[in-house]
Amino acid sequence: MIKIKFLVVGNLKEEYLRKMSDEYLKRLSKFASINIIEFKELELPKDLNEINIQKHLEKEDEPIIKSIKNEDYLVLLDLHGKSVSSEAFADIISGAIKTLRGNLIIAIGGTLGISKALLNRANFRLKISDLTFTHQFCRVIALEQLYRAFKINNHEAYHH
Repeated sequence: MIKIKFLVVGNLKEEYLRKMSDEYLKRLSKFASINIIEFKELELPKDLNEINIQKHLEKEDEPIIKSIKNEDYLVLLDLHGKSVSSEAFADIISGAIKTLRGNLIIAIGGTLGISKALLNRANFRLKISDLTFTHQFCRVIALEQLYRAFKINNHEAYHH
């Protein structure tokens, strides 16, 4: 069974998001072993200038980067990534799994975004939407889309 790690900044604070996440984790268990690893969301700098933001991002993303091995395939949620259809995302997941030597990793940064080091490590940068969502809500959307990708790739009813 394929192993997928979600490396995320912060935890799900709202009960409704936890319930949605749990539901998709249950559905995904048919296709993959999912492990969600939450990293501490750091306190925002008081002065949000470019230098402080970059330092914050580097410090916040450092444990995520250390958790990724060279052979892992990293899908990074990124506001400036590529927007794709569910079918195209299913193809990306399928292609990654076929050539995978490590784990499939989906990473979600914190409130201020993603460090340059994490951006540079990504195998694929995924833009969920032109709309802005909290990183907690993006986790649920990513789980749902991953589930949809497995359903599409297995020719099962869910996606119409």
